[in-house]
Amino acid sequence: MADTSSVLETRHDQAFPQFTEAEIGRLQQYGTARHYKTGDRLSVSGEMAPGMQVILAGEVEVTLKDPLGQKEFIVMHRRGSFTAELATLSGAPSLVTATAKSDVEALVIPPAKLRELMVEEAELGERIMRALILRRVGLLESGRSGPVIIGGAEQSDVLRLGSFLDRNGHPHQILDPGSDANAKSLLEQLNLSAADLPVVVCPTGQRLNNPTENELASCLGLVRPIDSTTLYDVAIVGAGPAGLAAAVYAASEGLEVLVLDRRAFGGQAGASARIENYLGFPTGITGLALTARAYNQAQKFGAQFSIPDEAVRLREADVALMLDTADGDHARARSVVIATGARYRRPDIPNLSEFEGSHVHYWASALEAKLCAGEDVVLVGAGNSAGQAAVFLAARVKKVWLLMRGKRLEDSMSHYLIERIAAQDNIEVLAETEIAALEGHHGKLERVRWRYKPSGKETERRIRHVFLFIGAEPNTGWLKASGIEIDEKGFIRTGVECGKHHPPLQTSRAGVFAIGDVRSGSVKRVAAAVGEGAQVVAALHAHFAERDQAR
Repeated sequence: MADTSSVLETRHDQAFPQFTEAEIGRLQQYGTARHYKTGDRLSVSGEMAPGMQVILAGEVEVTLKDPLGQKEFIVMHRRGSFTAELATLSGAPSLVTATAKSDVEALVIPPAKLRELMVEEAELGERIMRALILRRVGLLESGRSGPVIIGGAEQSDVLRLGSFLDRNGHPHQILDPGSDANAKSLLEQLNLSAADLPVVVCPTGQRLNNPTENELASCLGLVRPIDSTTLYDVAIVGAGPAGLAAAVYAASEGLEVLVLDRRAFGGQAGASARIENYLGFPTGITGLALTARAYNQAQKFGAQFSIPDEAVRLREADVALMLDTADGDHARARSVVIATGARYRRPDIPNLSEFEGSHVHYWASALEAKLCAGEDVVLVGAGNSAGQAAVFLAARVKKVWLLMRGKRLEDSMSHYLIERIAAQDNIEVLAETEIAALEGHHGKLERVRWRYKPSGKETERRIRHVFLFIGAEPNTGWLKASGIEIDEKGFIRTGVECGKHHPPLQTSRAGVFAIGDVRSGSVKRVAAAVGEGAQVVAALHAHFAERDQAR
């Protein structure tokens, strides 16, 4: 057990459960026996593992390897324990290496059978899922697993790549040559200079120079080509709360589900520092934790995810609907659920793009908070996401200047957040105020000037980081040629908006549904999005039944 992985210490028995003899007998039907000789690898970091492996005899050592090649011990598995991690559930490459320390007999349960096991054996499935999640948390805590990003802490591309992996719950490391001796040693080993940065070193040893998110995901095995010969029951575009809920309920009812998202699961909700008004979580939960649970739950029931993978066109192909993606893939489905949500607007500031990614941020996570610890920051917005971000940052920065265009937070923010903000001495709310200018050099923000609209008075302060949460616009641009009706603001019309007797949640096109924030008239709340995700599954069944009757 790694000394630095606290969850693996405090919850060791749950992270590494032992199956009884009777339980091993029940597991036999899901796997096949396999023999390993001393020194054989049961799994290798960065490579596909055959599945979950229940140890029947012998000893198996599980280790991490840091970027300098140093091995770190995690755990020793013996009879009754098993090798697996969340990556095993989806068939993604392993994040650890498991080595036979003696001759080993193991029961190999491939990913598809593992998902079957979790559904059919509820009690065993619960224990296995809990262990997989805790093991992933342990790897995230260790800070020594997954790809290594080498570059300056404030480089926009370093933040872009780190944020992408954070949002997808994937372990990684960021090494800054300016402050980390290991980063300097690694640069020497790789024969790289500062001009080559950022560089990503994948677990396989493959080196990527400033990759795109798609290139990084491919290197890590997170995304694979879509099989265009498969006819899915439903293709869901968007993996925010609405899309995730639809995936969970559809997959749990036996439908074959594919989910696409151009960046990460969670949507805007995934950026929420703490949601305290979601049913069942009286102490609150981060948006990332909530949506990660839904993501894992959907995979448990067999939903397939392709992230990052951007849908760029919706069309008909023979008897199916076809989604074309930016990578040139094609997904065929009997129905499509659009859950693309909305994205934060960009204010009209001439040089905004110069500072985006490094000093101007559209979500507030530990990564961004670390950059501005002990400093003043500006946060623009007056909705719940802005309030959650302000409270989160207030615990980590010197002061939060909260700018809003309106006169009162009460017009757009939940009461509990308004009270929380009022209780923070280092949050100052400036109503009817907007950013007038951002000033800096060579992509580094140095000063922010804002304007009080009623008087026109401007104030300038030395501030290096700005957070923008200023309302949303729908992600519907890719649907322009699809024939789907949208309203004057760009949101998708559904139900009676498309016709007097039109089915609820169905768009103007048969078999295509819209849920969550992207739907015209929707309630912009996480709980409402989840509710629509559940509701749309009933609409899918009704659509399939109607089509079958018509044939």
